[in-house]
Amino acid sequence: MTETGGILVSHTPGLYMVPMKPGTNGPAILGIDADVVDDNGGERKPLERGYLVIKNPWPGMPLTIHKDPDRYREVYWTKFPGNFYPGDYAVRDDEGYFWMLGRADEVIKVAGHRLGTYELESALIHHPAVAEAAAVAIPDELKGEVPVAFVILRVGREPNDQLNRELHDWVREKVGHIAALKQIFFVSKLPKTRSAKIMRRVVQAVVSGKPIGDVTTLEDEASVDEVNRAFLDLKQEIESRTTSRE
Repeated sequence: MTETGGILVSHTPGLYMVPMKPGTNGPAILGIDADVVDDNGGERKPLERGYLVIKNPWPGMPLTIHKDPDRYREVYWTKFPGNFYPGDYAVRDDEGYFWMLGRADEVIKVAGHRLGTYELESALIHHPAVAEAAAVAIPDELKGEVPVAFVILRVGREPNDQLNRELHDWVREKVGHIAALKQIFFVSKLPKTRSAKIMRRVVQAVVSGKPIGDVTTLEDEASVDEVNRAFLDLKQEIESRTTSRE
């Protein structure tokens, strides 16, 4: 919401004495009433994951979407009536600091369990071999969806079967057994905007076989080809193994 509504949660160095805490966005700034709620709008306890909401108006709050006021009401005000919903998962700790867990609309539903792509990616990049990661969903007959990840390794690290297994175990350990990755694809680049944000929707489109849509902000078109090639190569390898066993 920094682009459309201003900064609402921050350490705001120099404004007032709030100790910095690495990894967190900070507390709500002066005048902002922020909270973390569950699916029904009930307040979450400290350290319980939920949805970030803003309970009061603030200077710079968006008032509509250009030529689409109905969409503005639907997106920001209908999920939790009376509260502004920016669309983020978050946790608030015992000291009132907010920890953002990623976009709530970027969720993978595995056998009825919701997994944020941010959780999976965060676990992966905390592994000493991983530089960057993008997690997306692919359809699964039994679980509905399962996560897969595209991973860029750090300089000096090479993909191999042992590292592949290690990363699978690492994610299960850090996030939970339900977060078991279906596949890991090793690549040297990922689709990014010119401001270096990973375009996860492009990766999702590639694995889903759907049009990738508008890519005017894409920094390097070759990154899409690499993701597509890595996905197809492994898919063909798995199909070949299945055929040979039969």
